[in-house]
Amino acid sequence: MFSFKDKVTEKLSHLFANPPNSSSPQASSYSKEGKSSPSYLSYIIPSISFGGSKTSKQQHDPKPSQSDSVGYNYEKFEYQDVPLDKYVDCSPSCSSMDLLKDEIINEDQTSRRSSSSSEVFEEANGQQTPNSSKKSQPNLSDDSTFISPELFEFLESCLPNIVRGCQWVLLYSTLKHGVSLRTLIRKSAELSCPGLLIVGDMQGAVFGGLLDCPLKPTAKRKYQGTNQTFVFTTIYGQPRLFRPTGANRYYYMCLTDLLALGGGGNYALCLDEDLLTGTSGPCDTFGNLCLAHSPEFELKHVELWGFTHASPMQG
Repeated sequence: MFSFKDKVTEKLSHLFANPPNSSSPQASSYSKEGKSSPSYLSYIIPSISFGGSKTSKQQHDPKPSQSDSVGYNYEKFEYQDVPLDKYVDCSPSCSSMDLLKDEIINEDQTSRRSSSSSEVFEEANGQQTPNSSKKSQPNLSDDSTFISPELFEFLESCLPNIVRGCQWVLLYSTLKHGVSLRTLIRKSAELSCPGLLIVGDMQGAVFGGLLDCPLKPTAKRKYQGTNQTFVFTTIYGQPRLFRPTGANRYYYMCLTDLLALGGGGNYALCLDEDLLTGTSGPCDTFGNLCLAHSPEFELKHVELWGFTHASPMQG
């Protein structure tokens, strides 16, 4: 079996068997030396030997000639010892396959990034949904001077179960019905249910309490009501509720010229017959603090709300 060198030499021998005449000095110098084609090829492709043998010229002449020293050092030429199976095939098909592989990888990474971004977008949407939802609007039959959505939710949670979730009906308002305690008492007879009294002072405090409707004035100072009665205020930053402590049963008092909640030391809230001024202080009934900015105050407005399961009533 022919060696690799012999095969290459044979192929190139046929190629250079009849080389064309050349007038270049280099070609003429090769012909003068009388090198045959194999020798000439051995000069061009030196030391391609898999057995590690040297050429005949190197065996007889250990010192390299000047022509041998020009260019590479052929005895130390690195590529001659590299096995053929270690060469990398850089054919166009190999490059195309590499490009195709890179394109597939890039598409997969892009798809993953897109999927991840979609999940983050959906997750972000899921996190924004509760925040974007609007608060439920108050279930009121009329506009209120005092009731905000936050205060409505607070008071709704404090109401007795029997009226919680019902329609709020405005029974009396100083803006609609004039300034008169007698009118307030008369309008309270439109519904038989707990009634929520809401008032405010000139400094912006909102306060009041729960009592029974219809209001029934008494000739003498006599307390009425049940332990469902309470008072509240917004003066302390957030709505604050005060329920009966059990110290007494002074829930509320209704006269033709006075309406008061609580007792024992002070009234928690007391309104005069003209509904222009009022007083507030700590009392034993609810264990409350002053509900207004000051113990004596001017009233801004007064509202009385009732509750019904039916459609809103016209005031």
